[in-house]
Amino acid sequence: IAALPKAELHLHIEGSLEPEMMFALAQRNGLKLAFDSVEAIRAAYEFSNLQDFLDIYYQGMAVLLTEQDFFDLTAAYLHRAAADGVRHVEIFFDPQGHTARGVPFANVVGGIARALAEAEQRGITSRLIMCFLRHLSEAEAEATLDEALPFLALIHGVGLDSSEVGHPPEKFARVFARARGLGLKIVAHAGEEGPPAYVWQALDVLGVDRIDHGNRALEDDALVSRIVADNLTLTVCPLSNLKLCVVRDIAAHPLRRMLAAGLRATVNSDDPAYFGGY
Repeated sequence: IAALPKAELHLHIEGSLEPEMMFALAQRNGLKLAFDSVEAIRAAYEFSNLQDFLDIYYQGMAVLLTEQDFFDLTAAYLHRAAADGVRHVEIFFDPQGHTARGVPFANVVGGIARALAEAEQRGITSRLIMCFLRHLSEAEAEATLDEALPFLALIHGVGLDSSEVGHPPEKFARVFARARGLGLKIVAHAGEEGPPAYVWQALDVLGVDRIDHGNRALEDDALVSRIVADNLTLTVCPLSNLKLCVVRDIAAHPLRRMLAAGLRATVNSDDPAYFGGY
């Protein structure tokens, strides 16, 4: 397995920020962290749900300021991925988590894209997916898409992430329709903690090309049949599901049931620095 060539389709680049790099970037940028050691950060990586994780995820993100920070973050992930046999990666990034702190959009996409271009020279192909934060408004997502317009040559798709429950896909119908009109691929996190209805909305309202997570689709036989008929892929993240208590035991993970039902389920690492595995 280690030697097999792999594709990673569900990877949040900010979620690959290892504690050691978090400290190094904080020092470089003159920032003080809420933690006094790498060990203290790792000890905080015990989550009971998605929101627990997001709270610390957004704290960690604060050390990313310059284009070089985003380059170093992405390059570090790509070196780890190459060692794991990854040959193609599709990376999510969360610009709103940075621009809200005053970081220029150009710093974010510029640093990530430069690292991806360098990795391409070493044989790793890539795609870049810009995510909208679903706990924010659709108007804020529209403003982010406006900011992205000068950089569309570097961005291949748009996604939807952050707190799922209470923020259904239909909330973002117009901005996703606009993104599709710009020629961007459409993906969305759905059915991680949210109900099967959110997966239906991702299909019928957003018109997704791929479903990120999708675990709870298994609760609805008609939904499973629809996903199979549409030949859509699920980007499943077993370690993430375990760490966020979506499943209580890795042996109980629904991946085997997904495959048995005819779903195209892939294995991905999601936020590997936080969930303990690339």
